[in-house]
Amino acid sequence: MSPRSSERDSRRKLEPDFRPSGLLAAATKTIKKVDGSSTVLKYHEPPEARKPSSGWRLYVFKGEQESDVLHISRQSAYLFGRDRTVVDIPTEHPSCSKQHAVIQFRQVAQRNEWGETKNTVRPFVIDLESTNGTYVNGSEIPTSRYYELKHQDLLKFGESSREYVLMNVDEAGS
Repeated sequence: MSPRSSERDSRRKLEPDFRPSGLLAAATKTIKKVDGSSTVLKYHEPPEARKPSSGWRLYVFKGEQESDVLHISRQSAYLFGRDRTVVDIPTEHPSCSKQHAVIQFRQVAQRNEWGETKNTVRPFVIDLESTNGTYVNGSEIPTSRYYELKHQDLLKFGESSREYVLMNVDEAGS
């Protein structure tokens, strides 16, 4: 090896390497627990994520009995699952995955009858490749794809008997 090539190699080692390593992304997807262990999040919000301006609620039913009302307009995404250290809304049933699904509010462009576009924030659900699926109005939705939700849609996670009815306060009055 010539002295010039070895000098060039040593200079190259001293130069900073700004290529993406993936270490920062891995660190931001990891939640450290109190006991020292960590959990890697399966989901990150998309750039079009927005906090809704209207009052969305989930009415929780177990059988015919209403058990809870969840106000889901305070943040742009809600993670469902069994892992209480990372989820926003815990699901107790063993058929639910630790990180099962997410309700994500996203800004989308909608056209009115005159062809004008207007940005609006709509709710979507995404199944995080759960073992036993996510259901909207009795039909299983595809995994890893956003599925738009509408006023009065019924959600179920896995084989749980709990049902979640999505309601929009603004649309309920009309």
